[in-house]
Formats: sequence, C-alpha cells, structure tokens
Amino acid sequence: MKKEYDILVIGSGLGGLVSALILAKEGMKVAVLEKNNQYGGNLQTFSRNKKIFDTGVHYLGGLSEGQNLYQYFSYLGIMDDLEIRQMDENGYDHITFGGDATAYPYAQGYENFIAHLSHYFPEEKENIENYCEEIRYVCSQFPLYNLSAEERYNEEVLHLNTRRFIESITSDKKLQSVLLGANFLYAGNSEDVPFYVHALTVNSYMQSAYKCVKGGSQISRLLIRKLREYGAEVYKHTEVSELVFDEQNILRSAKTACGKVFAAKQFISNIDIRATVKLIGENRLKKSFLNRIMSWEPTSSCFSVYIVLKPQSVSHFNYNVYHYASEDSVWNAFRYRKGQWPETYMLSCTPSTAHPDFAESLTAISYMDFEEVKQWEDTVNTIIHEHPRGGAYERFKQEKAEAMIDALEKKIPDLRNYIDHVYTSSPLSYRDYIGSFEGNMYGYLKNSENPLKTMVSPRTKIDNLFLTGQSVNMHGILGVTIGAFGTCTEILGRELMSERLYAIKSNHDLL
Repeated sequence: MKKEYDILVIGSGLGGLVSALILAKEGMKVAVLEKNNQYGGNLQTFSRNKKIFDTGVHYLGGLSEGQNLYQYFSYLGIMDDLEIRQMDENGYDHITFGGDATAYPYAQGYENFIAHLSHYFPEEKENIENYCEEIRYVCSQFPLYNLSAEERYNEEVLHLNTRRFIESITSDKKLQSVLLGANFLYAGNSEDVPFYVHALTVNSYMQSAYKCVKGGSQISRLLIRKLREYGAEVYKHTEVSELVFDEQNILRSAKTACGKVFAAKQFISNIDIRATVKLIGENRLKKSFLNRIMSWEPTSSCFSVYIVLKPQSVSHFNYNVYHYASEDSVWNAFRYRKGQWPETYMLSCTPSTAHPDFAESLTAISYMDFEEVKQWEDTVNTIIHEHPRGGAYERFKQEKAEAMIDALEKKIPDLRNYIDHVYTSSPLSYRDYIGSFEGNMYGYLKNSENPLKTMVSPRTKIDNLFLTGQSVNMHGILGVTIGAFGTCTEILGRELMSERLYAIKSNHDLL
C-alpha cells in the first residue's frame, strides 16, 4: 500500500523546516524533500581550510529573552541548544563612507542606539528619536511580528515609502545615509521599497544582534533533529520534478527526478515561486496570476569573497561593516558601475578559537547583477552536479576577488600579506545551491507604489497547495520564520494558531 503523508514539504529552507515542525508538533505525518546535498537553503555553511563560512546567515536579531525570534525559536524547541554570541552592544553595525574616516555605529537597544548616534549628530537627537518611534509603530502594525494570529493589517503603512519617510525625518544628508546604511539587509533599494520592509528588517537587530557560533547551519540541524523527534521524515538528494494531479485536477503526489512518488493530503512549496509555477504547470493557473508573478523583478544577487587569514594577523572585530563609496550611493546601493565594483560591501569576521582576540576569517559581500555571469547560466555546479565552468569563469572570479581585496585594503592596510587562502561565490553559486531565481538574495523587489503586487497569500488556488519561504512576502531569518507560522495558520486555522501564539507569549505550559 502506498504511503501517504498529511503534509509534504518541497524544499528544506528555513520556511519549509519551520512549517514542517509546527505541523509535526500538531501530530501530522510530515515529510520534507530537499534536492541538494545539504539541508537549509540560506542556512547552509561550507568549510575551507577547516574554517566554517556562512552562505546567507551572517547575524540574527531579536534573540534576547522575550524578543520575537527568541519566542518563536523557543516554541520550536531549538533556542536552548543554539550556540550564539552577542555582537558589540555599542555598535553591532558600523556604517562607513569613502572619504569619511568616521564609522557610524548602530547600538543595540533603542536608547543606546539613540545615544550613540546622537553623539555624531547632536543637533539631530529628536529626529533620531522620531525615527525609532516610527519604526516601533510600523512594527506594531504586523500581528505575526508581535506573535498574534489576528487577521488585520494597516494598508496605509504598506504604502509608506522609505525615501520619503527618511527625508521627512531629517534634512541632514549624512544622517539620512547613516540611517539607511544597513539596507543591504533588504537588497539596497531605499528609493522605492516600502518603509515597513526597512522597519521590520532593522528593528530586530536594533533590539539585539547575535552571531551563530560555527555557522547558521546549526539552525537547520536543530530543526531537523526536532522534526525527527516528532516522527517526521527528511530526505536529501530528492528533487521534485513534477506535481501529479488526478482526473479531477486534484493534487495527489510529487514525483522526484529519480522516479519516486510521494503522496500527501496537503503540500507546502518552500522553493522559489517561479519554480513552483513550473511544477504546477502554467495551464492550471490564471493568466492574471501568472502575469503578476512573471512581472516581479528579482532582488539583486551578490558576489562573496571568503578569506582565510594567517594566524594572529588581523584583530577580531565584533561587528559588521557596511561600506559605501559615497553617501548618495546608499539610496540605490544595488546599482553599481562595473568598472568601479565594489562600490558597496558588507564585511564581517569570525574570531579564532585558539586566539579569540584575532580573526580567523573574513567574509566580504557586494552586489552583482546576474547579467555578469549570464554567459555561464547553462552550467550547474554543485556537489551533486559538477560541471566546471572553465578558465574564463575562474579568471572572472579571480578578478573580482582582487578588486574586493583592493577595496578592503583601504580599511585593513596590507591585508594581502595576512591572507592564507581566498574563495569566492557568484550569483551562479547562489542559484545552484540555494535555488533562488537568478541567485537573488531576498526574493523579489517590493514597491511602495503597489505593495500588494508582490504579496501573495500562502494559500494558493489549488486547494491543498500552500506557499512559504522568502519569495512569499518577507525575507530574512525572522521574516521567513514568521511567514512559516502564517502558512501554518492557513492549514491549522486561525483559532488554533492563536492559542499556540498566546502560549508562546505567556510562556504557558502548552510549550
């Protein structure tokens, strides 16, 4: 007799794993299918020279006791086992600009944030306070962000534009740029993006900021351990190639590339929404929906340089650096001149285990258009599918790595002398390992003029198919976790999820 699951989750990114665990906790028979060698999507890590590097999770916010991600992770049963280290409370992010030697700090805690930034802008203290107050107000308008399953949203908040808001807060151009300095967290578009995206993204880090010790993949490992405790099954090297419908056009099963069939009552897709459309078949979807999805513009991809340092050569710094060539470039940081790359970068470091005052590695990331690697788009190169891209591609990566190191030497003089090994990843790497369309970092661009265009319900027109993940509404660790709870609300019902969320907030025995 063919085995049938209650829930089949396609893709083991954070959204899929969290959705699976919520439903497994409710007694459902769950299976998760992952096409790659490693679970976790953006949670994946890799090791080079016995050093661990993150592909997507460079730091986490909202993890201090009582804060929203802390409470969500506590409910999932992974908080106590998570190895994390708090970043510099007086400056977890440093914003810097070419030609300005000052590093402008983002401090943890609103009062601390205001106090430290007001030191550099004493005449702007009230405006900085107003900025923080508005962020808190906007965040209060999103129920699941505040662990509530009530069905409401403030459409007026959705239309608030980031640029217009920042310019209304202060006329100080430098302060405007500093307040937008971490917009790498939402792909660097502060010209068009709704302010709620900025607020929801930066708020949790302003509350508290942490790094995962030994990489973000521990989150996926802990979630999978919990899933198995609840009897769920998790498979890797299992790529879904087709969704199978019966004569009544009801979704019954998922067929894998190797011919295995997984039957289920309900399905959750945690893969890119365009890939989901392909699995469903365009003929089963309304033209209006298809046209809307296909008109979405992906967020930028990136090029990353991973540097293994010689022992005790570079001092460890417990913060991230967001650097911009100029103050004006902050507004649309994802747009760059190829000849001037990298005009923007994020820099982070990992401390040495043996000598924690020193860094063992650096990671530097800058925006990159998929167009720059398009000539190699027909190649796939993963652990499972190895297809070397040739000498031209290797030279391309080497040139970009050299350009990045040139830029970093302006911050860390003589850095080349301290380098042991250099590794890189391009938009193709992110596309192949993460599965995002054209290697995009955060799903699809949102626009304050039409915020509902890129917002889709987790419930699809196919009765037993649901969506989750970063291409559905919000991105990031917190955004995707919240989105998974939203997906499960559609499956379990609002009343039951309200009970569960109330229990989380009140630390009730139901936990």
